[in-house]
Amino acid sequence: MTTTLASPARPVDRPAHRDPNVLRWLGAYASSAVGDNVYYIALSWTAVQSGTPAQAGLVTAASAVPRALLMLGGGVVADRYGPRRVVLGSTAARSALVLGAAVLLLVTSPGLWVLGAVAVLFGIVDAVFLPAAGALPARITSRDQLTRVQGMRGMATRLANVLGGPLGGLGVAVGGTAGAFGLAALLVGVSLPLLLGVRVGALPPDERQDRQPVLAELRDGLRHIRRDAVLRPLVIAAALSDLGFVGPMNLGLTVLAQQRGWGSAGMGWVLAGFGTGAAGAALLITWRGRIPRAAVVAAVTNLVAALAIAALAQVPSVAAAAGVAALIGVTAGLSGALCGALVQVRAGAAYLGRVMSVSTLVGFGVAPLTFPLVGGAVTLWGTGPVFAVCAGVSALAGVVVLGARPLRRAELP
Repeated sequence: MTTTLASPARPVDRPAHRDPNVLRWLGAYASSAVGDNVYYIALSWTAVQSGTPAQAGLVTAASAVPRALLMLGGGVVADRYGPRRVVLGSTAARSALVLGAAVLLLVTSPGLWVLGAVAVLFGIVDAVFLPAAGALPARITSRDQLTRVQGMRGMATRLANVLGGPLGGLGVAVGGTAGAFGLAALLVGVSLPLLLGVRVGALPPDERQDRQPVLAELRDGLRHIRRDAVLRPLVIAAALSDLGFVGPMNLGLTVLAQQRGWGSAGMGWVLAGFGTGAAGAALLITWRGRIPRAAVVAAVTNLVAALAIAALAQVPSVAAAAGVAALIGVTAGLSGALCGALVQVRAGAAYLGRVMSVSTLVGFGVAPLTFPLVGGAVTLWGTGPVFAVCAGVSALAGVVVLGARPLRRAELP
């Protein structure tokens, strides 16, 4: 017997890709995501120009520390004040912060400590923004459209990755680092008028909660996850998948390209392969709208992606690596989107911010902090063993899903 996770929160008037409310949200999300990519390029470029590569690495990783420490609290804020209001406020703060960095670069030559402070402040705001942004889709459409919305979000993310690099480079070339920061602030700010037009559904009366102290609300959210037979293993699986995936596909891929002599152009082709595969997965989910036996499909595609990550360290040529990366993009994209939809339809509407903060904590906060560990391990043992171990950690996510009977039998509405 299978279990359908939830019924639609309201009648479905039109599919998500034809819903003006969803499309306004999608435009805002895409513009903000492109701005984020431009910001990170501008930050890393400025840091490299101002210090050593090691110092630049510390600056660019500084945002992950406050995200890791504060994201759970950010989930409480999202649930207490509503995801739309929190996304609006944090988006305005992110745009103002990056614009301030642009002005600072225009009038002076700040040291690395100033860039590090900007990165830390951005991470603090991100700790509030990310849980609210993750919770918002479930409040703007019916639950049976959430899988399609996850696909649309994946397509916007791929578009941001494709456009962010050239736009960041163009900003640096035309206006210097100050110009690149200014462009990032503009792109993030453009999302504000679109977000103002997004309408969210009210919480059902039986799910509204009285305010409690922050720690009490946080414990309540963690208890909500722990007591749910589907959410508990699903959140654990998401953490394992992110923990094993992020290191090899970020720092590990750069080291692999250097060792193989592929150069930056070769690494670009490998990343293009991954992006193409991930975009294909997002397009498939957007078109289909629903995938039967979603949890099983997510587990199987996760296992395939883990095997492909291990294989990536063994291929000798750029063409083969790009093909393997495309397979990783397709399978990891499908698995991630389906798990995201399962989380959103299972979590209680009043708990969405807290649930999303827990389910994304490792990917956005903890996993980036493992980069020094991954780099040190590659130095000691090489890329092959490190990629294999990371792939094994990621594969445990699929094992957890298949081993949890209520989750394994879960269906999306």
